[in-house]
Amino acid sequence: MKYPKTKEILNQLVADLTQLHMVVHQHHWYMRGNRFIKLHPYLDKVMDELANQLDEVSERLITLDGSPVSTLSEIAEKTNIKDEKGNWDETIDERYAKIIAGYHYLDDLYREGIKASDEEGDYATNDLLTGFLAEVEKRIWMMSGEINKAPEIDPE
Repeated sequence: MKYPKTKEILNQLVADLTQLHMVVHQHHWYMRGNRFIKLHPYLDKVMDELANQLDEVSERLITLDGSPVSTLSEIAEKTNIKDEKGNWDETIDERYAKIIAGYHYLDDLYREGIKASDEEGDYATNDLLTGFLAEVEKRIWMMSGEINKAPEIDPE
């Protein structure tokens, strides 16, 4: 089997991108506050970006003869992103902090995938993940700025 570690990480990304998309969607639905009119449509863009990454990662996994997880039960079992019931009691800043935490997790996972794909000589996947890492880091920066925080993406 070629690229076993890369395929494992790609499948982890499938689960986690699916879960983070749901987390963002939940906060998109449950958001209230004086920045709602601006931030509600912004989260549509965030969800579109996550959906694109999910599709590209899944298709790359299939290209490598892998099989992406594709059921809710598989996603729930495999994801490392916390699942919480929706509620109306959180501020927009608290909601953004939870989404940013999910993005920080993706940042680490993309780095792990970049390292594995490089070690296994899968340069096409490496390129794909490197591009998505840049998107994730920019999203962390932008969302952190909205809640008056530093992006804290320096891996050191």
